[in-house]
Amino acid sequence: MAHTVLVVPVPELEPYVLGRTHHYDASFVSADPAFVHAHITALGPFVAEPSDEDLARVGEVARRTPAFDFDLARLGEFPDGTIHLLPDPDDPFRELTARLVQAFPECPPYGGAVPDPVPHLTLDRRADGIDRASVGSALGDTMPARCRADRLALHRYANHGCRVLAEWKLP
Repeated sequence: MAHTVLVVPVPELEPYVLGRTHHYDASFVSADPAFVHAHITALGPFVAEPSDEDLARVGEVARRTPAFDFDLARLGEFPDGTIHLLPDPDDPFRELTARLVQAFPECPPYGGAVPDPVPHLTLDRRADGIDRASVGSALGDTMPARCRADRLALHRYANHGCRVLAEWKLP
């Protein structure tokens, strides 16, 4: 089922995340050259079919959000086995999500299932032979990653149809 998500692209981790996406479900590998699989979710799911007015509201939030630097060095794992990287600092991500939720109260983060979402970049899922140590080893000298949040992107996720719908530079 197709859905949209507002994300902060993290191109520094693209080779790893693209490889894992291809491994798990190649139908979600995007042919769109602007699409970055490695990301930190700002708000999702988002409006299924965003209107021009919706896009303008996102643009206003983006214009009020300065670009910022962050590091990805600390691996975490959620109770469901999702292995991820935690951005440091995470406050700018939390603030961006709060501003987006204020602009789109009909779109609670993760459909309202997670009352206080933790900013993170998903890497993998715990399974036989896959744990934090093996993921950390596979990342090798990619870590720690020094990153810059300089844009907000609206992604559509759909089998054989992942693409960027819109993008806004952060000032």
